[in-house]
Amino acid sequence: MSKCEKNKITSGTKEWADCNINCYFGCSNDCRYCYAKKMAIRFKRKTEKNWQVMIPNENVIYRNFKKRQGRVMFPSSHDITPTSLNNCIIVLKRLLKVGNEVLITTKPNLSCIKKICDYFFKFKSQIQFRFTITSLDNNLLEFWEPNATKFEERLKSLKYAYNSNYKTSASIEPFLDKNPIPLIKKLVPFITESIWLGKMNYINRNHIKGNELQFYKKIRENYEIENINQLLLEIKQISDCRINLKDSIIILLSKHFKGKSLDS
Repeated sequence: MSKCEKNKITSGTKEWADCNINCYFGCSNDCRYCYAKKMAIRFKRKTEKNWQVMIPNENVIYRNFKKRQGRVMFPSSHDITPTSLNNCIIVLKRLLKVGNEVLITTKPNLSCIKKICDYFFKFKSQIQFRFTITSLDNNLLEFWEPNATKFEERLKSLKYAYNSNYKTSASIEPFLDKNPIPLIKKLVPFITESIWLGKMNYINRNHIKGNELQFYKKIRENYEIENINQLLLEIKQISDCRINLKDSIIILLSKHFKGKSLDS
């Protein structure tokens, strides 16, 4: 998905932006749960083996963007990495200079965040960062998001953007810790906007190796309704930050509450 002007987002990221922009095919993070990866493989745009090879889309990189109505998410199907940074900066510059409001979504690399913060400081009123930080546990991150940055680097990136006076928010989707409350509490001091909490939508059941079974078993336990209900009770006690539930959790709850108020 690279055409912002025609492709309004109809699910998933619709809660965050009116349209999205991507300037690479594939993503080096190679996250096991990635929806974009599943769709690329399904429609034969990529394979399981070459998804992590990021190919620049020059038609997008050198496009002259116009001012859009509403917020633009960048990127949504790949990440901003040291390898892709220069081209991502070109796209961001072309989006921002015509007045677009941009939501930068990333599993952040600190060197990239420093460069973006410093380079686009005069545009900071048009930028909000949404950092994907899904766990405190680097073992979980290494399994589910094998080539993405570790927790400590993501937290340092959040702190850098916050201290640089940018608008900051976080996505804990999918939450990988059974109890994400300790993670939320670590992030809250450096959040100016909101934290979004969501579940994993596509949990593989096929071709799982023996040493992987424990991870899949535990991730399913995370999303059992009893655990979700307990998390909701604990979230209510956190008053110094706006915490939003992603549609993945709202849909799960609606199946169990059958239209009743979530407070009932």
